[in-house]
Amino acid sequence: MPKFKSKWVRVAVEGMTTDGRQIERSWIEEMAETYDRSKYGARVWLEHYRGVLPDSPFKAYGDVLAAKAEEIDMDGKKKLALFVQLDPTDDLVSMNKAKQKIFTSIEVREKFADSGKAYLMGLAVTDTPASLGTEVLQFSAKNPAASPFIGRKEHPDNLFSEALEAELEFEEVDDNPGKLQKLFTRVNDLLKSGKDKSVKDDATFADIHAAVEALAGHCAESAQSFSQLQNEVADLKEQLQPAADLRNEFNELKQQLENTPNQHHRQRPPATGGDGQIVTDC
Repeated sequence: MPKFKSKWVRVAVEGMTTDGRQIERSWIEEMAETYDRSKYGARVWLEHYRGVLPDSPFKAYGDVLAAKAEEIDMDGKKKLALFVQLDPTDDLVSMNKAKQKIFTSIEVREKFADSGKAYLMGLAVTDTPASLGTEVLQFSAKNPAASPFIGRKEHPDNLFSEALEAELEFEEVDDNPGKLQKLFTRVNDLLKSGKDKSVKDDATFADIHAAVEALAGHCAESAQSFSQLQNEVADLKEQLQPAADLRNEFNELKQQLENTPNQHHRQRPPATGGDGQIVTDC
């Protein structure tokens, strides 16, 4: 199966949580700053449920690779939003293609471990849009003990954000991109950078020169490898030639034997009846 990763997708904006509190701007900043998959990796869950069995419908559906914060325009106001990049399972990719669970809600710990800062603990995919989810959020804020989200929390201090529609776009990932493509990309980025800045400084030219030299070196290596491969193919053909000749000789002998009559075969004499008439000829 091909491997996928998502483009950057917006999963939260400053606003309401299921406990009636607000996701503060500082929380968004801190989640983007502190998220480290090697420290604590946020996983993707179905409706915030965490299944126990690996074949459960509520198993994990992927991981959050990275997080960042960007300011967006919403209803004529500037708001800070959290964007993440996902490493999805095949099931999540199939689910998204089927237009299922297209909204997201984050799980945030206001003060994580000893950092005292907000941390992204998880991400849920859901079919409940923010417009309908607001009613659930308001109910949960007024009736904390009866909140439908209590049993879904990994930790009592975790907060769930309102569900936002997420444009999950997945693209195939090449785990081992070719060296040549990397070099082309590097040269293109340097040229574009120099063009955008309209600066022709020595450092930029030095970088471009080094990248072009590396590219030329790689091309030379590729040409040498191709030449070596041609020689190996020629050698292999030469080694296989006797087998090909033997096969041709075998086919010629087979054809010759099929066309040569059997010298030991004798025609059976005609059989006659009592009146001398030939009744068989075989």
